[in-house]
Amino acid sequence: MTTATSTNELITRREALQRVSALLGGVALIGHSALLTGCATSGSPSAAVGAPFTANEIALLDEIADTILPTTSTPGAKAAGVGRFMATMVTDAYDAGEKRIFRDGMRTLERECRELHGADFLTVSPQQRLTLLERLDREQFEAARRTSRAPHYFRMMKELALLGYFTSEIGYTQALRYTETPGRFDPCVTYTPGEKAWAPHA
Repeated sequence: MTTATSTNELITRREALQRVSALLGGVALIGHSALLTGCATSGSPSAAVGAPFTANEIALLDEIADTILPTTSTPGAKAAGVGRFMATMVTDAYDAGEKRIFRDGMRTLERECRELHGADFLTVSPQQRLTLLERLDREQFEAARRTSRAPHYFRMMKELALLGYFTSEIGYTQALRYTETPGRFDPCVTYTPGEKAWAPHA
């Protein structure tokens, strides 16, 4: 974002992020404040903390996201390009501290995978990936209960995976039910348990 960006454009981006955050649990979304800060500040790309994500790192994020949201009756997170989305959000919207937590977390995840399964995350089986991520999910849940300080890296990964998937074209039109608007207003629609939820309009 350049310093020439208008106030109206900043407000539009801010409102859009608030609506997406509401979709995924409101202010509970880790990084929500950082995303809004990213809309209100400007700076040159050279001022960003850390190097750009490599192709291998994006591939790792794709597989992490796809383990969280695998292909079922609809395409999974990898098909939706969620790994690149996660990398872009960390690069463009996270502050220096959050970037450090996320990037260090990627290295920690790889180290724990090698300790648990004897190989890197990209080379182990889907079940081995799931076993590791389930353990990390329990770990981040307990960490969130004990402290309100810096977020656990896996919580950040999980939330970005959800955000990326359910705002992608695949997530919006295949995992959810999408209707182009403006359209007919139906104040009361019959819902059958098991049907897909409706995609919101951010």
